Amino acid sequence: KAFLHHTVHLSCYFPNSQKIDVKNLIIFWQKDTNKVVHEVYYGQEKYENLSPEYINRTKVDMGKWTLQLLNAGVEDEGRYQCIIMQKISERSTEVIHKSECSLHIIANYSQPEIAELHSGKLKPNGYLNFSCSSSGGYPGPKKMIWLISHENITHSSTAHMDVSQDAVTKLYNVTSKLNIPVPTKSRTNISCLLHLREQLGSLVSVPLGI
Repeated sequence: KAFLHHTVHLSCYFPNSQKIDVKNLIIFWQKDTNKVVHEVYYGQEKYENLSPEYINRTKVDMGKWTLQLLNAGVEDEGRYQCIIMQKISERSTEVIHKSECSLHIIANYSQPEIAELHSGKLKPNGYLNFSCSSSGGYPGPKKMIWLISHENITHSSTAHMDVSQDAVTKLYNVTSKLNIPVPTKSRTNISCLLHLREQLGSLVSVPLGI
C-alpha cells in the first residue's frame, strides 16, 4: 500500500547468495505482464523499452535490489513483477529469479462534514434534513452511518451513499442524507461516520447539537 503522490518501493526480494555481478544480469520490473517499468541491462540502465508513463519516474537501488516509483498515482495500481536473468553464454540467458507484488493506492478522505438542509422555523411535528459529505479519498468508501444521540442513548442507521468518482484524479467523493423528526424533548447530537475499506479505519464528523 502506498499513499497517493508518495514514493513506492518495489523490492525484488533477491538474496543473491552466489554474489553474482550485476554486469552479468538483466534485471527488469514490469507491470501487468506487458509494461516495462525499469530495466538494468548488464549493469547499465536501459530506457528504450520503457512504457511512456514510467519515463523519469523510477530510481533503482542495486544494493537493495529495490525500485523506487515516484509520485504514485491511482493508475499505478496493479501487479508488478521483478525478473532477473543471468548471462550463460554470449547468446543465451536464463531466468534465475522472479518475484511479484500488488500495489494499492490510498488517498485520505476529508473529515466528514454535516450540513443542515432545512430552512425556516422548525415546527414540533416537522422534519430535519441533513447531509454529510467527505471528499478526495481512495479507494471507494465502504459505508456511511448516522449516529443520533439523546439522553445517553445512541441510535445508528446505515445510510444510502451517493458516491462519485472524479474523471481526472480518480478520487472519490461521498454524500449521504438524513431525514428525522424534530426532537421534542431533549438536546440531540447528530454525527456521521464514514467506514473506509481495506482496514483503513473510519472517520467521524464533528457532532451537531440540536
